[in-house]
Amino acid sequence: MKARFSLTGILVLAAAALIQAAEQPKAKQPAKPSLPPGTQVHRDLEYIPGGHARNKLDLYLPAKADHPLPLIVWVHGGGWAGGSKEGCPAIPFLAKGYAVASINYRLSQHAVFPAQIEDCKAAVRWLRANAKKYRLDAGHIGVWGASAGGHLVALLGTSGDVKELEGQGGNLDQSSRVQCVVDWFGPTDFSKMGGWQDKPDSPMAKLIGGPIRDNLEKAAKANPITYISKDDAPMLIMHGEDDKVVPMNQSELLDEALRKAGVQSTLIRVPGNGHGGPGFTNPENRKRIEEFFQKHL
Repeated sequence: MKARFSLTGILVLAAAALIQAAEQPKAKQPAKPSLPPGTQVHRDLEYIPGGHARNKLDLYLPAKADHPLPLIVWVHGGGWAGGSKEGCPAIPFLAKGYAVASINYRLSQHAVFPAQIEDCKAAVRWLRANAKKYRLDAGHIGVWGASAGGHLVALLGTSGDVKELEGQGGNLDQSSRVQCVVDWFGPTDFSKMGGWQDKPDSPMAKLIGGPIRDNLEKAAKANPITYISKDDAPMLIMHGEDDKVVPMNQSELLDEALRKAGVQSTLIRVPGNGHGGPGFTNPENRKRIEEFFQKHL
């Protein structure tokens, strides 16, 4: 009887704990950037007609524009296996005279690399091909991404002259070059990612189709650092000093290689932040991003 009573008591206490936990208020999620009044929104535009379900982008245009608008393209993160074009942090730039696009791309479970960069390049080419329709300035396109998205925008910045990464996504008469890059903590050299290269189930392994240590040639083809040349896009690179996911050395390597090639590069270390965090959008760093786009777009 004593044992039965103890078990019953435990069950009662557990149920009470569950009820109490359910009644606790949920942690507040960061608010999505609100759209300025009158913003024109074009959702789910197919940048590869008849392509994969994820070959779509959202395009945001200010209410009024009497001239072609410079464009900021956001590329989401998520380990190349998740994420979405929703919740684009570039939305506030609509009020500053920019158009904004946010893209989806095929994930690693849909196709291995180079599918992801082929999609990003196809999106840039589609935006250029449709620049007149949407009053975009085809000569002034900047890209911005975080984590896996940071990797892809850095790759856009360094591989504008690499034909084998263009793919067959349409509008091949258009250039996929971009005029500037904001890279938030993206991987740049998979072979120097600490212990990640030995893990067969790492995000990088899933991206290239096998462990990095066994696929160094494939990994090199996915590295933004591989394609650096003197005519690459200027970059603003931001990385959390406490990042335990993508080591700080990844941004240091990219910054050093860009500078050595004569490409404009600025590396901002964000103290007290890891793989993301509020420091990336504090007033000081938001101003840096704004000034960077203003200078190059």
